[in-house]
Amino acid sequence: MANESWISHYSPSNDFSLANIPFGIISTPEDQTLRPAIAIGGFALDLKTWLAIVNKEKLADVFSGVDIDQLDHALSQPTLNSFAALGRPVHRIVRKGLQDLLHKDTPYAELLRDDENARIKTLSRLSDVTMHLPMEIGDYTDFYAGYHHAYAVGVMFRGPENALQPNYTHLPVGYHGRASSIVVDGTPIRRPVGQILLDPKAEPKQPVTGPTRKLDIELELGCFISKPNKMGESVDVKQAEEYIFGYVLLNDWSARDIQAWEYVPLGPFNGKNFGTTISAWVVLADALEPFKVKTGIDNKTELQEYLKGEEDKTVFDIKLEVDLTTADGSTTTIGRTSSRYLMWSFPQMIAHHTLGGCSMRPGDLLGSGTISGPGGVEERGSLLEMTENGKKEVLLAGMNARTFLKDGDSITLRGFCAHDGKGVRVGFGRCSGTVYGGPQR
Repeated sequence: MANESWISHYSPSNDFSLANIPFGIISTPEDQTLRPAIAIGGFALDLKTWLAIVNKEKLADVFSGVDIDQLDHALSQPTLNSFAALGRPVHRIVRKGLQDLLHKDTPYAELLRDDENARIKTLSRLSDVTMHLPMEIGDYTDFYAGYHHAYAVGVMFRGPENALQPNYTHLPVGYHGRASSIVVDGTPIRRPVGQILLDPKAEPKQPVTGPTRKLDIELELGCFISKPNKMGESVDVKQAEEYIFGYVLLNDWSARDIQAWEYVPLGPFNGKNFGTTISAWVVLADALEPFKVKTGIDNKTELQEYLKGEEDKTVFDIKLEVDLTTADGSTTTIGRTSSRYLMWSFPQMIAHHTLGGCSMRPGDLLGSGTISGPGGVEERGSLLEMTENGKKEVLLAGMNARTFLKDGDSITLRGFCAHDGKGVRVGFGRCSGTVYGGPQR
């Protein structure tokens, strides 16, 4: 089979199949140096070490057409920024070369499969490596492209007649976030403190300062930028794909009560800036190409020319899940949906982001906005929607229930693509975080 590997206990139904080859940054107990790796099955392949022990002429055969010295430099860095900046043509060649290297019938058996010393030095079980942020993130922009989330929240606060602002179907709405508190899967999240209006109907308005009582999640997809555009120049939507390195799962933790008091007139601030979690492995854009579909949202608005692309299939059918695990260890899947329910594609987001000449750099991160489906509670991507802002409870295993998150709760996002009947899976691994108590004031 085309998707079979010689890796021990390999299965093509694993998130990190041969059809995937995601990139990340690892360290190990034996070597604390941060370095690039790929995931294959249940293992991580240390790329920095492997490149160092293989003859350059042989590497030139594996990665034909790539400057090996340049590649070696990029894959010896503590982040993936330099590798991302090499561009999608290089990413494509490198991914294909690694697929050939790891294939059951590899033509490069002597470079790893049949070299016990090389395998010992470069392959580690995923359970034995520590994952780190894959990119140095210079800037973070969060969009609001999840139509069903935007509509549901709009109905909740403004009624169905005014659920969406007039601009929503004309442009990808977004705001500039902060990069300093973006963390990798597994990092604990402290319950934030902020100003809260306990009685919104009271006059005069008098907030209190304390820990949020409405800690929430947002199920999103994140997109990493690969190459820069110059300040003053915009990116054509038809060329924007070439500026994309890859994708991660993203949980934009939110304090709804802090957000409600502060967001007028300039948008969310402390209600959002305390933490955003991303999955550790970057799934390259090419790995997701076979799973492109038409958006599940029918936007009847005539778009501005700069947002009109050439492709009909502009989003991915990534199956998304949200698990909530309580402090006692009981786990419930509280949400299931698909990333096809984004109104705007990432190329459209990039075209709009750079329309006025904003420069973007390798490692910049774009968030899709919360992704919810058209169905019931089980398809919603935030507790705000699931509980109608705390009016209803989400029932959990172990006789538990939630309106918003408690200290000790863990949230895990999962996402994968699969072709039915073909046994091929491309997944993201997990994107998880556990809430712990913040300081009292």
